[in-house]
Amino acid sequence: MGEKSVQKKKFIVETARKVFIEKGFKKVTMKDIVEACEISRGGLYLYFENTSQIFLEVMKLEREEADDVFSDSIAEDATAADILLLFLREQKKELLRKSDTLTQAVYEFYFQDQPVRKGNVLKRQFDSAVKIMEKLIETGRVSGEFSCGDCRGMARHIMFVLEGLKISAQTTGITPETVDREILFILRTLGVEEDKISLE
Repeated sequence: MGEKSVQKKKFIVETARKVFIEKGFKKVTMKDIVEACEISRGGLYLYFENTSQIFLEVMKLEREEADDVFSDSIAEDATAADILLLFLREQKKELLRKSDTLTQAVYEFYFQDQPVRKGNVLKRQFDSAVKIMEKLIETGRVSGEFSCGDCRGMARHIMFVLEGLKISAQTTGITPETVDREILFILRTLGVEEDKISLE
């Protein structure tokens, strides 16, 4: 794919992301994306066959951008506790955002038909996050920052708590106090020193 084609595809994905944020996943049609991008239907079909393909690219872009923001925010001398706190603060911001989020679209995407194919992508994302979290907790355990007998179990627990909070944010709603309570419980369970805990 030439540079012009790469840029065109990126433009489509970035524009489609705005459409998915506004309408969710279920209600978005290829026509909606054609209109938002102001391109021909044929121009869109050169790159994507359906909204599912586009949405998978949107999620990939979201992950890359989140990874970049997270990586750029970590100081060279950051400890495992610093990194975990930064991660949890970013999660808190995401959970409390009322708009400009793809969460609703993501759940709609995964709850529609073809769960095996799509579920594998979601499972891979979750498993990858658990592995990264496990390494971070293990690093903190070795350095004496964390007290944890089962790093993998704790990593899974953290990711399940965050996933549950995302669902609550979309369904029943959550308050900053609720998010803080759950995050503080995680940090205290890991034995993070109270004077190092700041969620703002």
